[in-house]
Amino acid sequence: MIKQNTKLQTNLTQILTWLPSLAIALFYIPNGLDKLLDPHQTGKIVESSAVMITAGIFIVVGTALFLYNKTMLIGTSMLVVYMTFVILIHMYRGKPSEVVILILMATVFAAYIRSPKWFDRSGPG
Repeated sequence: MIKQNTKLQTNLTQILTWLPSLAIALFYIPNGLDKLLDPHQTGKIVESSAVMITAGIFIVVGTALFLYNKTMLIGTSMLVVYMTFVILIHMYRGKPSEVVILILMATVFAAYIRSPKWFDRSGPG
């Protein structure tokens, strides 16, 4: 009975650990695919299809690296850099940037939940 509870608790912990990361991925993947499949979007700050395709590839690759444990820090960094530019563009155009800031914070939080050792200030070891 105790062994079964421990296994259930371990499975539940894993599911709850991955839940924020999956929510983040469900935001980034459609965003990246939209930029790849429809690169001629109008009303954007840069209306170049090459920039849109590059941004779409950057988002999809960053999300894939974010979801893989060994490259999570690289993927998180890529997504944070992308979202930082999005925040700056929103501020430049006078659009509300609060939601974008929350998405950026949620990305870092999801990475922290999955692997807090990467954020340890005392260093490796």
